[in-house]
Amino acid sequence: MKRLQNRIAENRYALPSTAVYGMLVCLAAGFIEHQMWVQSICLVVSTLLMAELNNANSLIRIYSRMVSCSYLALTVMASFLLPLMPGAIVGLCFIAFYLSLFHAYQDRSAAGWVFYAFFAIGMASTVFVQIFFFVPVLWILLAVNILAFSARTFCASILGLIAPYWFIAAYYVITDDFTPFIQHFTNIAKFARLFDYSLVGEHQIVTFAFLVIVSVVGIIHFIRHSFNDKIRTRMLYEIFITIDICCIVFIVLQPQHYDCVLHIMIVNSAPLIGHFIALTRTRLTNIFFIIMVIVVLLITAYNLWIPSLIF
Repeated sequence: MKRLQNRIAENRYALPSTAVYGMLVCLAAGFIEHQMWVQSICLVVSTLLMAELNNANSLIRIYSRMVSCSYLALTVMASFLLPLMPGAIVGLCFIAFYLSLFHAYQDRSAAGWVFYAFFAIGMASTVFVQIFFFVPVLWILLAVNILAFSARTFCASILGLIAPYWFIAAYYVITDDFTPFIQHFTNIAKFARLFDYSLVGEHQIVTFAFLVIVSVVGIIHFIRHSFNDKIRTRMLYEIFITIDICCIVFIVLQPQHYDCVLHIMIVNSAPLIGHFIALTRTRLTNIFFIIMVIVVLLITAYNLWIPSLIF
């Protein structure tokens, strides 16, 4: 029997409806008043790339747009992040990373795709240099889950990471001032006190806590039912789970990087939540879905309107 969550998950109008909802939230967040056109473009492109990520890799074994719908709903839920350019760029680059990396599955000679994937990470590092902390984990996933690690692809990943800096270094050569360039890399060694949550407010904590809860539900669901998916799909979801957990640990330990890391977390949580919504059919999961939607709406409203009451 198809329940409400299944009818919504399989509906062809789910993504257009969510897009309209996302647009309304962005309008309420003041996108037009503050002329946040670049952020708008990043959000639109990111949502479309998430849809392509789902289509190209069959992340959900039935027709469903829940991956891109979940991504858009969670992104606009964290409306306090929408005006911030670095986070938007990091999220977009991480999606582009996955799109390229997944093409290299079981192909140790796919140096081109690996280069493009790590070029996206290199681009993200230009606005968030701490993303380099994820690189060792990404190399492990390249070997263990993508099954494409070789001397050739490893060299391609190194070249991809440093390629954006070829152009940036050229600019600083012309201006004859390397101080900002050096300072950018020295920032990676600057750590705040562990567990210093004075750096984040109540809105950030509430949003993060909810995202952790739904991510854990998605992870448990996938682990329990992964035998129904193809081996390749399982490998890809293990990547989402690994990076999702890394993001949670990162935010817990160093909350000052909340803004950018939460974007990465949303990218990885969306497929897990989409998989849960589309492929569960019990009465209990249907109730959880309804509660989840209500909570998302409430947190979105909380993040939108409470600050305006304060000021």
